Amino acid sequence: MAKSLSSPSFKLNIYPALIYRLLIVFVLLALCRLFFFLYNHEYYTDIDFPRLALIFWGGFRFDLTALLYLNALYLFMQIIPFKIRHNRIYQQTARWIFVFTNAVGIIINMADTVYYQITLKRTTAAIFQQFAHEVNLPGLVFRFLVEYWYVDVLAVFFIIILIFLYNKVEVKPAPNQNIWKYTVFQFALMAVTVYLTIVGIRGGFKHSTRPITLSNASAYITKPNERAIVLNTPFAIFRTLKKNSLQEKQYFSSQEEQEKVFTAYHSGKPDSIMAKKNVVVFILESFGTEHIGALNRDIEGYKGYTPFLDSLIGHSYTFRNSYANGRKSISGMPSVLASIPSLVAPFVLSHYSGNKINSLASTLGSEDYYTAFFHGAANGSMGFDAFTNQAGFDDYFGKDEFDNNDAYDGIWGIWDEEFFQYFNTEMGKMKQPFFTALFSVSSHHPFILPDKYKNKFPKGSLKIHKNVGYTDYSLRRFFDEAKKSDWYNNTIFVLTADHASTYSDILKYKTSLGTFTVPIIIFNPENEQLTGFDQTTIVQQNDIMPTVLGMLNYPKPYVAFGNDMFDQQAEHFTINYVGDSYQLIMDGYMLQHNGESATNLFDIEKDELLTQNLLGTLPDVEAKMDRKLKAIIQEYNRRLIRNEMVITQ
Repeated sequence: MAKSLSSPSFKLNIYPALIYRLLIVFVLLALCRLFFFLYNHEYYTDIDFPRLALIFWGGFRFDLTALLYLNALYLFMQIIPFKIRHNRIYQQTARWIFVFTNAVGIIINMADTVYYQITLKRTTAAIFQQFAHEVNLPGLVFRFLVEYWYVDVLAVFFIIILIFLYNKVEVKPAPNQNIWKYTVFQFALMAVTVYLTIVGIRGGFKHSTRPITLSNASAYITKPNERAIVLNTPFAIFRTLKKNSLQEKQYFSSQEEQEKVFTAYHSGKPDSIMAKKNVVVFILESFGTEHIGALNRDIEGYKGYTPFLDSLIGHSYTFRNSYANGRKSISGMPSVLASIPSLVAPFVLSHYSGNKINSLASTLGSEDYYTAFFHGAANGSMGFDAFTNQAGFDDYFGKDEFDNNDAYDGIWGIWDEEFFQYFNTEMGKMKQPFFTALFSVSSHHPFILPDKYKNKFPKGSLKIHKNVGYTDYSLRRFFDEAKKSDWYNNTIFVLTADHASTYSDILKYKTSLGTFTVPIIIFNPENEQLTGFDQTTIVQQNDIMPTVLGMLNYPKPYVAFGNDMFDQQAEHFTINYVGDSYQLIMDGYMLQHNGESATNLFDIEKDELLTQNLLGTLPDVEAKMDRKLKAIIQEYNRRLIRNEMVITQ
């Protein structure tokens, strides 16, 4: 009778069996990395084989550490110097611990392979906070599993391989020798194993070696986004648990010297009369610049998927070089509404999320504006209600307030068309002046549409395209109704996105610059002079708050990490953070920086695909941008650490 495939093929002593089983995990982690690279190859088209080999070699170091983190309990069970280790029930228990912990490691690695295209970085411990308030998390996970079923199948296959190979070895019975000799010898082996485990977790033998962290991956890469290949997700999560704190920087000899280069302090316009106009901000889910035809006229024959926004842009002021400050919705909210960038970690997930802040809601509220935030998702989704309360909004309108599940999409929230109409109706009831902001939901994965619109909008080449068309149509319907209202002409409208699109099929929008491109559109119906397409000024989400306050002649000082977009004397820039690297866009260049020194410099006008690293060839440009970036970092860290995000009179 043939031997069962799951039955042991050979027996080994404890330590050889332990090494064999850990090697299984090591190989599977490497295969997860290979799958990650192949699945996301479109983001790494310029990597040749020598560079890839170096990246994978560096990855083995992080796999070893992750392996030791995942198997700490199993390892302890196998090395304790007592004969109970050889007991059959004891070994069966250890087996299931081994299978469970390593299966979790495989699953999160495989899931992050897909999720990477949303965040462009390895998932960290911040994800637990990010989804802590997501009421529909089970439904989202189910949709994810269904849509990416082939990733599920591969993950299950890896786990089956793990179990199969584990079962091929059986631990030998305890040796028949003197208990004291056995115990002393096993204690010695345990001491050596503990030492080697500590070395593996720290990442080296030298006394000066510190436990490796995410930043150590930079030793094996050329571009910041390659760090995600070197790392693995279990390691990234373990090493970021309770580690979102910042450190005060002292790049400059004094705070006064730093503030000459950059300060977040804005004096306002105390000698001007404030214009009490209404302000309405639309934050459109995943509405990257890529989808908007009017902002891609350089692409021959490209029409985009936003005919209404294309027409509105013709009556608005907008910018060719406009960028998001983060890659997540929870980053977009503080950037758009409070001029807070997403550096190192999104503000709302950082240790400083409880700091007192100023925002468009709090500043305008101090001038007798009524303020309200609208989001069609379930109340509490992504913690938006908590942030808007912190930002000083008077009221929050969500799915609960809409109170009609007939318009519920079954996943995220109320369809944009119905919720935009609700938004318009509620503003008709408000006392002027008011400030409102709306965050849309329908252009979000899994990209479903109301049945009546299944075939109305162009499907395009990506799943998101038809949903972009639907939200654009919902905007058209909103403006068609809003312009009948008495508040409409006295209103400044700002339209932007929370972050750039996760999904792209245009090469320039897949670079570490292109993945931050979002529209910033400013429209005032009664001001026909406020039209134009700015081809040169570099602007960011952080600029929205100071721009609006500037247009209204806001008289008081405030904190903002951006500029008034219309201030011709300002040194305009964009700052964001990707793959554990800062990015500063200024004067037609992009500088990538690790916080201590520059790593890459690109001419974004001549090299939109970022293929030519100019680092070291333009010393004046590099020095100026290095100084600017360090001033921003120093100001940001100091204000967050010292809780100085508002101006105290």
